[in-house]
Amino acid sequence: MLDEGERIVPMRLQRFLARAGVASRRGSERLMTSGRVRVNGVVVSELGSKVDPSVDVVTVDGRPCSITERSRYIMLYKPQGYITTMSDPQGRPTVAELVPSREFPGLFPVGRLDTDTTGLLLFTTNGNLGQELLHPSR
Repeated sequence: MLDEGERIVPMRLQRFLARAGVASRRGSERLMTSGRVRVNGVVVSELGSKVDPSVDVVTVDGRPCSITERSRYIMLYKPQGYITTMSDPQGRPTVAELVPSREFPGLFPVGRLDTDTTGLLLFTTNGNLGQELLHPSR
């Protein structure tokens, strides 16, 4: 069952890979252009290619990828000392350590709180909702 207003078919392959937790959309583009992504056994390196998750079999380096049909939503009371990002190249503590990001690939924070700020932070796998909530016109 899909959440209201959310469609998962067809979708760009980069988005599919991001929702499956393989890589970010930019990282997914690098995987595609390096020839590591296959759809139904055929290498797909053209950016913007679309897939139907209910029919197509997508693999990266031979490992199958899939997404859940239902979006996930998590509320977190962010403690002080964590940065609001899912990864940090400098190795600082991130909010990703506080949520089940491995269990819900594609989970991302909606909004930002400063490192020293505590407060409620919403996470979701629903990119449409995240964009709606963050857009300045809303």
